[in-house]
This record gives sequence, structure tokens and C-alpha cells, in this order.
Amino acid sequence: MPVYRDECVILRTHKLGEADRILTMLSRSHGKIRAVAKGVRRTASKFGARLEPFMVADLQLYEGRSLDIVTQAESIGSYGAAIVSDYASYTAASVLVETADKLTDAEAGLQQYLLLVGALRSLAQRAHDPQLILDSYLLRALSIAGWAPSFGDCAVTGAPGPHSAFVVQLGGVVADEAAPPGAPRLDPPTLALLGALLSGDWATAEAMGESTRNQASGVVAAYTQWHLERGLRSLQHVDRAPAASAAGVSAPGVTAARVNARTGEVL
Repeated sequence: MPVYRDECVILRTHKLGEADRILTMLSRSHGKIRAVAKGVRRTASKFGARLEPFMVADLQLYEGRSLDIVTQAESIGSYGAAIVSDYASYTAASVLVETADKLTDAEAGLQQYLLLVGALRSLAQRAHDPQLILDSYLLRALSIAGWAPSFGDCAVTGAPGPHSAFVVQLGGVVADEAAPPGAPRLDPPTLALLGALLSGDWATAEAMGESTRNQASGVVAAYTQWHLERGLRSLQHVDRAPAASAAGVSAPGVTAARVNARTGEVL
């Protein structure tokens, strides 16, 4: 039975039998891996704590017919405890790993792995606001997958911006002549924040107010779920409404994570 070694980030786990666990992981070199970790639910397990969600580990595995088998694990990034100790970071990390799991169903590459590990590290270290880290990750992950949004030039005609009409199914902002009737409009600060999140301009992103951040988050959530062609269950637990209310934004503008299935418009 072939043996191989790889760095992996744990996306999710499932119980198997009385003491085993099935792991779904995104690896550095072998794409997405599903493997069995035997005995890790026992209190005497030597490496069970290293195989929890959000953890990054160097694993040795046996290649099996349907599921591989983990035989050794060395911790690389112990991010789990730091992430779960903060609710905002935990819910953001849950969206990260669910998105990574869905995006890599067909194809997984090194860029997706490095992006996910970097985002989890930032959450664990409290490098930036969890909401900003989440939105930046989603935009970059979609870009790597081939769905890069446009927040400047028209996504249809290429006409130079700025443009205010945003249409999810067309790939971002569009010129007025290309915008369908009733297309939602985004204000300049929201577009500036979205562009900053996509490019990693943290100084600009952190300078924006809560109102702008919440509106941008609704756009990112809608764009993500449209291109994934499915909802993200963990996204509903990311609580943004209190901050938005304090900033004077109505709930529909904040929780714009829904998309019209026919038109792709942000609801």
C-alpha cells in the first residue's frame, strides 16, 4: 500500500464507529483528501488534537481504495483553540472551510491551500477584523477559481469606471448601458472597500465604517453563493446585524446574502 506525506488543513470531520474519525482535508500537493484517523476520539490518542477543524498538520498517510489512512501527524499551525475562543473568528473560519470544501470539489491547487492557511492564521492572530478577513478570502478564492469580480471597469464592455450598477451574474459592476433594469447600485465607499479587500489593501479596508463593511459583506456573500450555485450554511451564523443597526443601516441592506435565482440581483 503506497505511503505519502503532505501538509493538510482540516476542513471538517465526521465520527466513524466508536473511536475513529473521517477527515476532509485540503492538502498542499494532493488536492482534497478524505482519510480515516483511527482511534483519535480516545482520550489516550497521541495525535487526535492535531486533527481538529482549522488545524494545519504535516501528515503521513496510507493510500486506500476509497479513504486513505492517517498514520502520523505533526502540528504545523495550531489555530483551532485561538479561533474557537472568539465567536466572530469561529463563524468566519467556518465559512472559510466550507467555501474551500465546495470550491475544491472539482479541482484544488496550491494557491487555494495557501490562501486558506493564510486566512486561518490571520483569524487566529487577530491580524484584522474577522469580517474583513472573511470577505477578502471569499473574493480571492473566487478569483483563483476563475470568477474574479470587477469593481472598477465594466465587467461586460470593459468601459473604464467608476460604475455603480452591480450585477452578480455579469461578474461585478457594469456600465449603465449594460445594466439590466432594476440593477442594484453601490455607493463609492462600498466599491472602494470591495476593491481593497480583493487586492489586500488592509489600510483602506480598516478605515471604512461598519455601515460600509456590512453592505460590502452582503455583496460578497451574494456573489459567492451565486457562483458556487449553492448556499453556504455556515454563513447564516455570521452575525452582522447588531453592528449594522448601530451604524443606522436597515437589516435588508446588511443581510443581502441572498440572490434572485433568475436575475442574480442582490436581494
